[in-house]
Amino acid sequence: MHTLLLLGLIVAVAGSASAELYEGDKVLRLTAENDLHLQFLRNVSHTGKAELWHPHSIDLVTTEKAMDFRVAADWVSDIQAELEKIGLKYEILTENLQILIENQFDRIRTRSFSYDYSSYHNWDQIESWTATIAKENPNLISRLVIGQSYEGRNIYLLQVGKRTGSPKPAIFMDCGTHAREWISPAFCQWFVKEAVRTYGTRSPLNSIVNEMDFLVIPVVNVDGYVYSWTEDRLWRKTRSKNFNSDCVGTDPNRNFNAEWCTSGSSRNPCSSIYCGPYAESEKEVKAVADFIRNHSSVIKAYLTIHSYAQKCLFPYSYTYSLAFNDNELANLAQNAVQALKSLYGTEYTFGSGSSSMYLASGGSDDWAYDLGIKYSFTFELRDTGKYGFLLPETQIRPTCEETMLAINYIATYVLNHLY
Repeated sequence: MHTLLLLGLIVAVAGSASAELYEGDKVLRLTAENDLHLQFLRNVSHTGKAELWHPHSIDLVTTEKAMDFRVAADWVSDIQAELEKIGLKYEILTENLQILIENQFDRIRTRSFSYDYSSYHNWDQIESWTATIAKENPNLISRLVIGQSYEGRNIYLLQVGKRTGSPKPAIFMDCGTHAREWISPAFCQWFVKEAVRTYGTRSPLNSIVNEMDFLVIPVVNVDGYVYSWTEDRLWRKTRSKNFNSDCVGTDPNRNFNAEWCTSGSSRNPCSSIYCGPYAESEKEVKAVADFIRNHSSVIKAYLTIHSYAQKCLFPYSYTYSLAFNDNELANLAQNAVQALKSLYGTEYTFGSGSSSMYLASGGSDDWAYDLGIKYSFTFELRDTGKYGFLLPETQIRPTCEETMLAINYIATYVLNHLY
């Protein structure tokens, strides 16, 4: 019996204008059943016409892993013919990727503006929101600037917790590391909103913020997030210029000093998993790392929010070796995803990053764990590929509501197991 490999191939065409970038692209789901199929995909990717949708090294793909791909649009008919020739089964999930993008922006443009947490918001709106919510809740929220992006935008951190006048244990949570993952910043905003809404009640979250602080960065990769709104909805990396290359940006989640630029990353500036010229080369990564280092004595857990895959991951991603408290992390992740599932029945899987997703060096969760933060988790939010990075706004509320249950579970556990 063959092990099945599900692959979503997203066909991308080159272009300069946002409205033309993905016109006519199709989303294909493939079931690779043998080494011939895998070799075909490796050969395609090495032409420069393909990249993994959840990027890492194509050479690490095996028939035991579920992987998604992006492939050049003008290859659609050729690829379909080749797939049929070698017997690689596929189905078309999306006839035109650009239509999904345009539909999303059409809804955003036509809605009347209010700060609706069930909507996506651009950077100007989020920046204004950070100031307003801190000003309106001075006993619960403080806004800090922890650094500037490559293009000079502020990177904001919201300290959320009841003011006690003395240091409290803290949980660090960041969102928006990858620009196109819009549901991630939406969740960080939702989390802060829930802390405000439940403050002073008998809710689990209120009990936690009385005893702990949450250190929340709504958008880490500010420049990339802006670019995903204005130029390329599916942009992933930062926007820093690269020496001797016309290709822009570094993958911030390959730029942390955790076995930097080894497995599952690239030294090619044009790659979506480019690790950068050196560890912490990106101003955004350096700002996050410096803040965590400077507050490592109080930070007891690290949570980073991504999409998509519906997974709860923990160290390690850069090696198949197990974390020293692997059993504890696995049990905690299992209980967290069970809590999440209890609301809408959404199925999440869990495990170490390398075993549950793929090998990837330079990730923030591994780096935080190696720094000594023993509870370190990555959440890959909805969905599993139907919409992917283009998750509709109608799914923001249920996604955030169910994820809150998982975060509350982890936070309660950490509070009861301080070290």
